Amino acid sequence: MNWRFGLTGSTFDPLMTSHWALAAALLLPLVFGALAAIFPPRRMWPVALACAVILTAGIFLLIDTRQAGVLRWQWEFSGIGVALRLNGVSMLLLLLTQWLGAAAALYTPGLLRISDPERFARWLWPLMGAVISALSLAWVATDLLTLYIALETMGLAAVAMLLLSGQADALLAGMRYLLLTLVGSLAYLLGVALILGYWGRLDLAGLAEVVEPGPVAWVAAALMGAGLALKAALFPLHAWLSPVHSSAWTPVSALHAGLVVKASLFVLLELWSILLFETFWAPRVIAWMGMLAVVWGGLIAWRAESLKTLVASSTVAQLGYLMVVFPLLLGPDISPLARALAWDGFWLQLMGHALAKAAMFMAAGNLILATGEKTLEGLAGTSRRLPLSLLVFGVASVTLMGLPPSAGFTAKWLLLQSMVISGQWWAVAALLVGTLLTAAYIFRFFRYSFMETAPRHRYQPLAPGMDVIALGLALAAFALGLLAHFPLDLLHGGSA
Repeated sequence: MNWRFGLTGSTFDPLMTSHWALAAALLLPLVFGALAAIFPPRRMWPVALACAVILTAGIFLLIDTRQAGVLRWQWEFSGIGVALRLNGVSMLLLLLTQWLGAAAALYTPGLLRISDPERFARWLWPLMGAVISALSLAWVATDLLTLYIALETMGLAAVAMLLLSGQADALLAGMRYLLLTLVGSLAYLLGVALILGYWGRLDLAGLAEVVEPGPVAWVAAALMGAGLALKAALFPLHAWLSPVHSSAWTPVSALHAGLVVKASLFVLLELWSILLFETFWAPRVIAWMGMLAVVWGGLIAWRAESLKTLVASSTVAQLGYLMVVFPLLLGPDISPLARALAWDGFWLQLMGHALAKAAMFMAAGNLILATGEKTLEGLAGTSRRLPLSLLVFGVASVTLMGLPPSAGFTAKWLLLQSMVISGQWWAVAALLVGTLLTAAYIFRFFRYSFMETAPRHRYQPLAPGMDVIALGLALAAFALGLLAHFPLDLLHGGSA
């Protein structure tokens, strides 16, 4: 399993362009965020120029990764080693972070221009840059200390972003989120201390060579798994998720639901592939909680009265799909074909959900901003004046429901094949029930939106590009199902 994360296998010395491109990908979001705090952009074009530089760095890294398969960097500072690597998985996630981060950044000037934000609005830019840089570092880090630094930076910046609106509800939810993420960090550090004290290694590649099944590995995996599950809002540790989105600004919700919660899930899978590979019970427990997450999150979304609560609760259910796959990736007695299908389906589902959920939060934010209404009943009749926002919500919903030809359909098809080959019919049932529940809460929202008898709203015009950016993300998630061979080819090439 470790070769899939690029921890082992043949490597080539990175080219000079790779060094500069990696530095740009990790540091430029911080630099541009700081500059935007000093000189807040009022229009989209300066943001587009900054994003173009970062996206260009990503393209250079993509070219080098496709040629080399795995790129690795190694430094030592005061006796502490730092190791980074780029392979197919980390490259895909880095590109996803850059493009989704660019969409959130491009969306932000329009939002700030028409929403009369608080005086703290300028601090959204450096915090957004910190989140994107920390996410990029988490995808490429290969030691427990660097992973902790990335996760902690990302978590603290995410909490600060959620507090920026200054509303009482946001402050209460944000402080609860801060407390829980610190508890998660403490559990993670306890696991790291146990590993360091017993095996004396922090690097993942070296740890994979010395770890043996036993109580130490199980306790360390449990501690780190609990901390990461809390940070990722995995069921049943998800109660903090919906409240933090209720008052958060739209680009903050898009980044958080699309990327931030995925980082902890990625680290959890990476660490368990070392500590608990081919273990029966631990992946099964995660899968059973995933089944409950699919049902519980779907029911909460179906009963939600607020549009943002509906979208946030949907995230709990969608993460449940990824949890259900854990036995196929880590469990014993799984055929190579079933494991390979589950691996492809897992990452395709993660990418499709990230794009679709960011688009859905942007569409929901546009509807709320234009009407001043937050509840489903208050948004009744919006189809008369906001058809493009509803179109974005609908296209993104196609991916979440798993309808063809979206990324959700292709991912679920791969996962279903793996489940059938492995005979895991309970997982098949969870996937089917989740799809029906997703359709139920999506069509409940649209039933309100197309009510012709609803009173007419006084609409606030949206800034140019706000709907277009959201539509681009929704269409990307839709097209990813048709063009799935491109990311899957990189996934295979970068893992070999």
